[in-house]
Amino acid sequence: MKQGPRKQVKIVRIIARLNIGGPAIHTILLSGSMNKNGYRDVLICGKPGKSEGDMMYLAAENNVVPVIIPELGRDISLMNDIKSYFKLLSIIKKEKPDIVHTHTAKAGTLGRLAAITGGVPVKIHTFHGHVFDGYFGPVKKTMFLLIERFLAIFTDRIVTVSEAVRNEIVDKYKIAKRDKSVVVPLGLDLDKFLRCEGLKGRFRRKLNIGDEVLLVGIVGRLVPIKNHKMFLDVVKNVLDKKISREIKFVVIGDGELRDSLEEHANRLGIRRSVIFTGWVTELAEAYADLDVVALTSLNEGTPVSLIEAMASAKPVIAVNVGGVCDIVQDGESGMLSKPDDAKDFSKKLFTMLEDKDIRTRHGKCGREFVRNRHNRQRLVNDIRKLYEECLGRRTV
Repeated sequence: MKQGPRKQVKIVRIIARLNIGGPAIHTILLSGSMNKNGYRDVLICGKPGKSEGDMMYLAAENNVVPVIIPELGRDISLMNDIKSYFKLLSIIKKEKPDIVHTHTAKAGTLGRLAAITGGVPVKIHTFHGHVFDGYFGPVKKTMFLLIERFLAIFTDRIVTVSEAVRNEIVDKYKIAKRDKSVVVPLGLDLDKFLRCEGLKGRFRRKLNIGDEVLLVGIVGRLVPIKNHKMFLDVVKNVLDKKISREIKFVVIGDGELRDSLEEHANRLGIRRSVIFTGWVTELAEAYADLDVVALTSLNEGTPVSLIEAMASAKPVIAVNVGGVCDIVQDGESGMLSKPDDAKDFSKKLFTMLEDKDIRTRHGKCGREFVRNRHNRQRLVNDIRKLYEECLGRRTV
């Protein structure tokens, strides 16, 4: 009979920063849950940028107190990266963990290097997406690919959050062999989204928008990879088609591109129809009042905004990039459009807005799909099995 760990297993979990987004939510929920399930999980992170949003509030809600390394942030800096490496190595030598589990690219590089030199028995890295499309030019891309292939040699398991991302990591970019990789889908606290109907009307009242107005929202950081400029181009196209009902578009989130996006909306002549809300902490209220949720990213792992929207029974329309196709079934739980194609996206969004039956059907289907597949307990169970398997192999 297979047994779990005989002693308390210690995990050092490393992520570059707890900025608003899926990777931060994922690591906080995992760290908090593992500590409740007989493990000792130490979360290490850097500080988010000023405009990125900070999820320390979620860490507090989950009784997670991260160890902060200020130099461990998003930007590449030789001096800061060297300092981060030695600080990580010092913590690893002090904690003597059984497992080092890294998340996101920079933390994955520095964290695994420290784990290798620190003699950690099990090293695991999670790709929440990847930085090989839409982030860097060909020279940097090649350099990062070589680094990832080297680190994969010393990594016990490469985790991806979707099958599509796994296929890219294994088959397209040749980072690791398939038998070293495993898919562990995102798991979230979905209860508030599954019950969001009771919150209907609150978000619209805050925005002074009536129930008769169709409301389309996009949720995420205002950064280049999220491609909000295309979303605004779509808004222009849809408004030009003279839809049968009044429609408003809501940009939920903040970031470095906010000023330029507002200027772009002004240039397109659509500013009166677009509302920039900044960060919204009560997202369940927002989803309760949205009629459609959109995503226009150039690259994605598994978008949290789509999972939350689907749990809220909202129809989604998204570009078919990365792991999006693993959660959105085109024509069933939402619509998929061609990547970076405003005309195709606009045409499909217009169809969805004009047909309430499509929106209702897609919303119901999406909720049923994510209810069991993307909940928190499933995530914890999958990760526990992975840890026990890796530790068992080391013991043998």
